This record gives sequence, structure tokens and C-alpha cells, in this order.
Amino acid sequence: MKNPSDARVQVPMAEPRAVLFDLLTALLDSAALWDAVAGGAEQGRPWRAAYLRNTYAAGAYRPYEQLVREAASQVGLPEILADRLVCRYAELAPWPEVNEVLEMLGRRVPLAVVTNCSETLGRVAADRIGVAFDVVVTAERAGYYKPHPRPYSLTLEALGEAPQTVLFVAGSPYDLFGAAAIGMPVYWHNRLRLTAPPDAPAPLAQHDSLYPLLGMITAAI
Repeated sequence: MKNPSDARVQVPMAEPRAVLFDLLTALLDSAALWDAVAGGAEQGRPWRAAYLRNTYAAGAYRPYEQLVREAASQVGLPEILADRLVCRYAELAPWPEVNEVLEMLGRRVPLAVVTNCSETLGRVAADRIGVAFDVVVTAERAGYYKPHPRPYSLTLEALGEAPQTVLFVAGSPYDLFGAAAIGMPVYWHNRLRLTAPPDAPAPLAQHDSLYPLLGMITAAI
């Protein structure tokens, strides 16, 4: 895979009327919190990876905390760690450039978030950004986990926009499938340098920073 910071826009992008973000990976360094709760990356990364696989397979919403517990058990960690993770959600930290980039984008277009967690934790996580969002949609509110189309489509309905007019900023490779399936162009903020499955739809661009997003939006507008 190419270095994400060297990626380029692959096809022209239509003028975006809004930007929709994945929250827990594209905007927040949630992996660091999972690692801290688990006692290190060696334990935290497999736990979080198992959770992501579980949400991908879940479809209809089941309590977020239960999926986290199941993931812990699957990788040999105590299920009590799920409760500790939830209690520490307010410690989630945004990536360094997030506030600057979102403040600039927010002067031009509406900003929204769609996230795979509960209503309560989704609000806690969104508040960690420090920038107001026009729409926040959680898996609990939608009744389904991404990449099921319902969370994305519910957000688009709230924005009053068609899929092709909203740029989606993915954090996880699973969002490449979900956002593309309903027709949204995708910018993959691949901060963690993850490898997408070979059958994943190609994003418009892939970078390990959000700064190139500013150039894409200002150029299109």
C-alpha cells in the first residue's frame, strides 16, 4: 500500500454541500484509549480490532457495551474492561489538527458525524472535538451499525442532502464499503495506516492527516 500521506485524489469530486465524519477513528484517537484501558497496544489493538469486526457483522443495533465485552472475551481479556472503557470515554482525544480543520470547514459547509456507539457515548465523544456539529447520528439512534446504510442515510436525511453532494471522511476501512454503497464520495483519513480489504471500494483520496481535506473542499467550493 502507498504511504497514505502520498495519496492523491483519484477522480474529480463534485462540489460538496456538507462534510460527514466518522467520529471514533477519523476525528478521535480512540485506539489510544483502548490501549490504555487494556494495559498497552499489544492487548488493546486486538481487542479493538475484534470489536470492529463485531460491529461490521452486527447489522441491527445491539448495546455497544455488550459488543465491547464480547470482543474482550474473544481476545482473552476480562470483560470488565468494557465498563472501564465506557467510564473513561471523556478522556478521548482528537487528532492534533482536528479542531483547526473543522473550524475552517465549518465556516463553509455544514458538518456532521455518524458513529458506531450509543446515544450517550456518542454525545460524550462528539463533545471532545470542541467544534459544534450540525448533525450527530449514532448507531443506537439509527437502529443499525455501520456499514449498514441506515446510519449514513439517516444523517443525510437530517442534513437534507443527497449522497453525492456530501463528502464522507472515513477512519476505518469498513466505512469505505458503507459510504460508497449509498453513493457518497469518500476521503479516507487513514491515520493508523490500516490496510483495506482487497475488495474495498477505492476512496477519492487517502491521507494520514486531515489537512489535505482543506485543499479538497476549498478547491471544490
